[in-house]
Amino acid sequence: MSALRRAGLRFFVALTAVQAVIVGFLVALDELRKRRQGPREGFPWEDQPEIELETGEDRIKIYPYGVRLYEDMLDAIEGAEREIFIGTFIWKGDEIGRRFVDALARKAGEGVSVYAVFDGLANVFVPPAFKRFPKEIHCLHFRPLSGPASLLNPLNVFRFHRHVMSVDGRTAFLGGYNIGSLYAAGWRDTHVRVRGDATREVDNAFVDFWNAHRTDGLPEIGSTRERDWNPAVRVRRNDPYMRIFPIRGMYLEAIDRANSHVYLTHAYFVPDRALKKGLIEAARRGVDVQVLVPEHSNHVTADWLARRHFHDFLEAGVRIFRYKHIMIHSKTATVDGLWSTIGSANIDRYSMLGNYELNVEVYSRRLAAQMERMFEVDKTNAQELTLTEWERRPLPAKIAERTLANLSPLV
Repeated sequence: MSALRRAGLRFFVALTAVQAVIVGFLVALDELRKRRQGPREGFPWEDQPEIELETGEDRIKIYPYGVRLYEDMLDAIEGAEREIFIGTFIWKGDEIGRRFVDALARKAGEGVSVYAVFDGLANVFVPPAFKRFPKEIHCLHFRPLSGPASLLNPLNVFRFHRHVMSVDGRTAFLGGYNIGSLYAAGWRDTHVRVRGDATREVDNAFVDFWNAHRTDGLPEIGSTRERDWNPAVRVRRNDPYMRIFPIRGMYLEAIDRANSHVYLTHAYFVPDRALKKGLIEAARRGVDVQVLVPEHSNHVTADWLARRHFHDFLEAGVRIFRYKHIMIHSKTATVDGLWSTIGSANIDRYSMLGNYELNVEVYSRRLAAQMERMFEVDKTNAQELTLTEWERRPLPAKIAERTLANLSPLV
């Protein structure tokens, strides 16, 4: 037994070393590709009108383009009268980032209560001076990496990955967009604006997070608004602190109920066994399952972990489209012309069972029609991957995919 343990340890160490070498090589190649390509802007998109849902009084608008989104978010901040809640994974210290901070500080100076959250790990390379927001803003720098103790804290695995803003309990924005100049026109992403009673549930999610994680010196937020019970619009939040992960269950149920079609757009697509099984079973029973992913995302390791699932999906009849030339960061889905979701959660382990995430789930044929139109527009900048083409990929690529396979739980 001792000899077996030693052999097992040696194998584990050797495998880890090989994986590290492969990941390093892939990252280096990807950096060279990015330098040759340089920054890019421009992709197909269509502005779609705000719609009123069939039930209730909620109104929803989709944003596939960051420039328009940021202007409407800043306009909403300017119109605030009582309170602003805003949280994001990445908050760049660039022109766009400063515009948001300046607008929030100006409203706080007018007496509006402003509460802001950004993630400590995601912004580790943002200049420290920028992260010291004006004192008028109540700012929660969530779990910054500030020494050995924070690095060893197992809770630091769970990150604030939500992208959300709510103003006066009347207007809320959520989706995949971080705050920064790169994302305005250099990435294709999707956000949504909600106006109406459902905004109260966005507030509820923010207040619960803030009160659970606020640090010394930050005030508690009181919650006095009534809850919303419109079944057509549900705000789904993954919260590892509370040990609830409804977004994964939401996806599994929607895929299982699909009769006609499932259209998924995801920046990082590394499904677990249940999600993969659900998509394959749907395709085999005749559902048109289409998945849109980046040809090259900003995380090359995630791309390669996604690749190992492509053969099984293509063999089962799932259609895969790879978005070209620019990063697509959306996390969206629509099913059967009735059900849709937009939010921050990727289909990977961190989003499904780890990070703090926020999605809106909507039952609306009007919204689903717009989601399907957005999907078709995105496909004009994507190339479909065929099983024949995939099987012809080089042998070293197949070996790399298999070698890296057991890293999927870390993504």
